[in-house]
Amino acid sequence: MSESLITPKRERRKQHRPGELLEAALDLFVEKGFAATKSEEVAAKAGVSKGTLFLYFPSKEELFKAVVRENVVKTVTEGALEVANFKGTCSELLKTLMLEWWRRYGATKASGITKLISLEAHHFPDLAIFYQEEVIDPAMRLLEGILERGRATGEFHNFNTAHTAMVVIAPMLFLILSKHTNGVCLVGNGETNPEDLIAQHADLIVRGLCDPQKPC
Repeated sequence: MSESLITPKRERRKQHRPGELLEAALDLFVEKGFAATKSEEVAAKAGVSKGTLFLYFPSKEELFKAVVRENVVKTVTEGALEVANFKGTCSELLKTLMLEWWRRYGATKASGITKLISLEAHHFPDLAIFYQEEVIDPAMRLLEGILERGRATGEFHNFNTAHTAMVVIAPMLFLILSKHTNGVCLVGNGETNPEDLIAQHADLIVRGLCDPQKPC
């Protein structure tokens, strides 16, 4: 085979390598946790040497941050853009956001990062700070912004925004932790669809937030 045919193939492989490394790292981090995952395992799973891994990600910590940015931060950023462009009511927006959060993150393999952080953050304070600043804080600001918008327009009545945001997110975090701890979501007899549960939760939240004198 001529060199002209080999080189483009090698270049394509090189271009895809960061994504392959991130995918391998996500699999192992979710399966084994951060502490138990070794860099050489990630490299082997991606089919490269440990040295090649470190060309793209100089440490396991930087690799983890890249995995979070690719699989979690990106979802929050996309959600913020969609919230900014949403034309419906805040009630509709809140329900949509909650369901889309599950479909794009909660129902995916990447949601295992939530369990990883909950279990290992105290052992890795720098990663905990990173996750707080790049994931939790922006996500909570996004949710609180919707609640504040609804209150400003009179659609929602007065309430503590921070507390309400926690009430909104807590059951969905429970679904994620349950899913990755037990293999299934702990809802009833196991036959309940998580999306149905979230839709019910969203409906109850909206009914509680809406001004009783106005249609919701």
